[in-house]
Amino acid sequence: MVNDEGGETESSKLLGYDFYRRTLGSPRYVVAPMVDQSELAWRMLCRRYGAELCYSPMYHANLFAHDPKYRKDALQTCPEDRPLIIQFCGNDAQQILDAALLAQDHCDAVDINLGCPQAIAKRGHYGSFLQDEWELLTDIVRTLHEKLSVPVTCKIRIFEDREKTLRYAKMLEAAGCQLLTVHGRTREQKGPLTGVADWSYIQEVRQHLKIPMFANGNILGLEDVHRCLDETGVDGVMTAEGNLHNPAIFQGLAPPVWQVAKEYLEFVDLYPCPSSYIRGHLFKLFHHIMNIRQNSELRDTLATSNQLVQFQAVVDKVQAKYEPYHKKEVEYLPEEMDAAISTDKLELSPWLCQPYIRASPESHRQKIAEKELAAIDPNRAKRQYFDKDGNEISRKRMKKLRRRQRRPNKTEDQVHQRHERRLQYCTICANPQGSKCEFNLCRVCCKDKCYGEDCDCRGHGILIKSRRAKAKKYQEHSQIEENNDSGVRTENLVSDPVPPVVAGNVP
Repeated sequence: MVNDEGGETESSKLLGYDFYRRTLGSPRYVVAPMVDQSELAWRMLCRRYGAELCYSPMYHANLFAHDPKYRKDALQTCPEDRPLIIQFCGNDAQQILDAALLAQDHCDAVDINLGCPQAIAKRGHYGSFLQDEWELLTDIVRTLHEKLSVPVTCKIRIFEDREKTLRYAKMLEAAGCQLLTVHGRTREQKGPLTGVADWSYIQEVRQHLKIPMFANGNILGLEDVHRCLDETGVDGVMTAEGNLHNPAIFQGLAPPVWQVAKEYLEFVDLYPCPSSYIRGHLFKLFHHIMNIRQNSELRDTLATSNQLVQFQAVVDKVQAKYEPYHKKEVEYLPEEMDAAISTDKLELSPWLCQPYIRASPESHRQKIAEKELAAIDPNRAKRQYFDKDGNEISRKRMKKLRRRQRRPNKTEDQVHQRHERRLQYCTICANPQGSKCEFNLCRVCCKDKCYGEDCDCRGHGILIKSRRAKAKKYQEHSQIEENNDSGVRTENLVSDPVPPVVAGNVP
């Protein structure tokens, strides 16, 4: 990368701050890599609302390198989708390199995920579960740094030990990392135990590193972005959840949710993605609206939608209901939140994009303790469940009814027919019959019938007659082959007789 005089060669890639300024354009507002959530359509929406740099979703290096379909689906981008950093997870330097070589022409840098704290990352042995294997990480970062035509970057979480966090960051910098993102939470801070990110760790790492740095954690609005930049001294701020609930976060706006949702669906129409991605984004945007008890039916409709036209219909219903309130044509009276789902205390109207504030870990632990005490209380009131006709039912039956409600496309007649089929029994014994059995029998009786009467049942996959016919044909073929071989041997004996032994012929 450098010549004998210590300067850069003409073919060398830009590194460090040259890379940050000249390639990335000195971004301060960064959209984080999010599994199944930072796809092209969402990235383009975020860029419209002020995002200066976007990361791809996290891709599995092994699948990306060896599965062409996975790679084709993952590598979705366009000329306007820049600057872009593609993130990979993995635990093998060669595998990650193979994937990165296939991606480097479509991005400005390759990022290594060293921060994912989820259980799936633990099972796959990647993300934050590699943070103690420094020799392996050095090998991965150095391999990519030396063999890629684009820079390698890393995203990490902090350790409880402040000094160890600093040594960890320095190790990655020495191995060849050209931009480091530090999430101010430990690996254990996730889910209901997420808590508050500690920016002081990020500030201390910033003071000792020479490469560009991004901070991640505690970003709920534009004021948090500027405060983080001032307190930590980093070059840019990355946000994930804050962006999902309000993609206009970097402009300091709180637009109506239907406006943002419609713009997103327009991008989806241009850059299609799986319906699960769309559903996830709309649930984030509509989070506060969907937690209102009166909107439970709308929530169920969104949960079962799987086509673009269905998602558009949900957005239209949200707009039709709340736009008159937004325009102050009708006075809005606060609606009842579903206490089983949300304890939100909103600063803005529920139809405006705004952050979701998690409950503190302490309140979560208190709630768990209260549930444990209630479970062992002999005087506790038994919870009761009722169907739509007011009849008391079991909890198991209630869960089945709720699952059925989430699949409204099935009519009552279809459900009834399905249960009727389950009540059909074998004509010989009391066991349920096979749904595709040709003789209306259970498997055991069907097998006995096929053996005794020399027949087949395609429904059960019992092919006695066919196999016997095949065996008989094979036996006949073998007999013919054996007879042919015997004839050849006899013919050879006749055509080549042994000469008689006579006097004078004995050697």
